[in-house]
Amino acid sequence: MDTELLRERALIFRNIRRFFDERNYLEVDTPLLSPSLIPETCLEVFETRRIMPPGSRQKEKAYWLVPSPEVWMKKLLAKNRQSLYQICHCFRNGESSGRLHSPEFAMLEYYTVGADYMDSLKLTEELLGFLGFPHPAFRRLSMAEAFAEYAGFDLYGSAAQGSMEEEGRRLGLEIPPGLGTPEIYDLIFIHAVEPRLRGEQPVALLDYPAFVPCLAKKSGTGNTVERWELYINGVELANCYTEETDPDEVRRYFAAEGEAKRKTALVPHAVDPAYWQIFKNTQAEQSAELPNMQPEGLPKRKPEGFPQCSGVAMGLDRLVMALTGRSSIDGVLPFPMD
Repeated sequence: MDTELLRERALIFRNIRRFFDERNYLEVDTPLLSPSLIPETCLEVFETRRIMPPGSRQKEKAYWLVPSPEVWMKKLLAKNRQSLYQICHCFRNGESSGRLHSPEFAMLEYYTVGADYMDSLKLTEELLGFLGFPHPAFRRLSMAEAFAEYAGFDLYGSAAQGSMEEEGRRLGLEIPPGLGTPEIYDLIFIHAVEPRLRGEQPVALLDYPAFVPCLAKKSGTGNTVERWELYINGVELANCYTEETDPDEVRRYFAAEGEAKRKTALVPHAVDPAYWQIFKNTQAEQSAELPNMQPEGLPKRKPEGFPQCSGVAMGLDRLVMALTGRSSIDGVLPFPMD
């Protein structure tokens, strides 16, 4: 990477910090190693081992490099209930290196307290405009609309009727035997929808199907979750949820996704069975209780528990690529891995 591009990259990072600092977000710095991770069957992780000093009862202990700082940042949200952001390196295993992927990459993650996914969409538009992106206004397209426009069928009708495999074959895809609806949906999306998201105007794909497990809050209909992903010229840049705050839903997700992860992971990792407990007191529950709990004349007790909020994870190498007009993240990484 030449010196001028290093300067551009550094300026983009400084301006991101300025954007969030001016809006009173707290910048945090969380560990890259974790003794447990949030289970996600869609990605693989890196394992490392801590060697204990001589004389310790335990000889060594497993740790994992974080694929996202989410596992730590949500603990800070539960404790401090303040909007947060972080720029850090993240690590994902089992992916090819090259134009759009690197096993080690820079991530921007930000959580806005008291916001939902549409608030975060507006904030992200403002961020891209602040950074000088020439087309910061997003085209908003629901996942149902995207499948109707680009794949030619009713996503939720097909899922309900069990005809997703038939639609995939109509589109010329080879569907391996034994795939469920979420896997077939993903194949169709990757091959029939995602390649059509090219163009100068960024596209925000909204309202993902609820049959794909994630920690986003379900919509009122139950068919979708409050989630969007942002594409710039066909490249996925960011992923956003209205964060799930129901502890029972989080516990169910960890149990189901953790079990699936154990069966399929190339690199198994530990899952904290008590992680759901940071969600036990939501903002709504606390605000209802606080007025009667604090004696008159004393400062109000700071609420505890996980707040209603929305989180965004953005790949910074891809953002730098978009802002500098490069066609590959290799061109914006100081030291490409391969």
